[in-house]
Amino acid sequence: MLVELERVSKRFSHNGASTEVLREVSFSVEEGEFVCLVGPSGCGKSTLISLIAGLESPSAGRVTVAGREVRGPGPDRVVVFQESALFPWLTVRKNVEFGLKMAGISPASRQRRAAEYLRLVHLSRFADAYPHQLSGGMKQRVAIARALAMDPKILLMDEPFGALDAQTRRLLHEELMGIWQKTGKTILFVTHNVREATVLGDTVLVVSARPGTIKKGFKIKLPRPRRESDPHLIVIQQRILLSLQEEIAKVVKDEGLEHLIPKTAAVAGADRDLGSSL
Repeated sequence: MLVELERVSKRFSHNGASTEVLREVSFSVEEGEFVCLVGPSGCGKSTLISLIAGLESPSAGRVTVAGREVRGPGPDRVVVFQESALFPWLTVRKNVEFGLKMAGISPASRQRRAAEYLRLVHLSRFADAYPHQLSGGMKQRVAIARALAMDPKILLMDEPFGALDAQTRRLLHEELMGIWQKTGKTILFVTHNVREATVLGDTVLVVSARPGTIKKGFKIKLPRPRRESDPHLIVIQQRILLSLQEEIAKVVKDEGLEHLIPKTAAVAGADRDLGSSL
């Protein structure tokens, strides 16, 4: 296995108070696998990405990549966040080259690799543009090209399409699938969107309400490309939503929102829109 989490727990402390975000999370990811993490807000999905990236350390348990315990960030793992975080004063090309420059890669190699990955995300003709001249979807494609240019083993994606409209999101699904199939990268992808998870993932892991743990895993063996309207896919989406309903209800109760949501809708609202945020 390329990535393994063994009974990983995480607590955060603030002003003398301690909050348990994750509790004894265990799962593994094979090399080249596309794994999606779904769960209610605040369940620790982003914290899991940070732990694998080495941006946070577990309070208990072990995170290993290629058999080595993660003790900090490394070039084998790169994160793509919801916000593209491009440098506004740099062109698209220079943004893609930035990490390579920091790694001491020669100018000629930087330029070659930036050109290669801009072609991969279909942005070659925007190489000399600045971020403010790009759409939201184009900015995310630049962020993906910047990550891929570092040639990581693992691409960690934390709701990268969450702020985009539905049409742009669908286009980027196609782009990402093409990139994944061409590069063979291992991808861990956090989303609130069940449709997105089932269209993209080999495996969908359902994370429970806080403290988060892996409640259930779903293997999706349908061929690609997948259509959101495929009846077989909809059946899987409904099963995932059923697994999530109890966790959504816990969040509603813990936040004292029962009076705002009809009892019948507290756990069933997501069924009306499989692509809604959970």
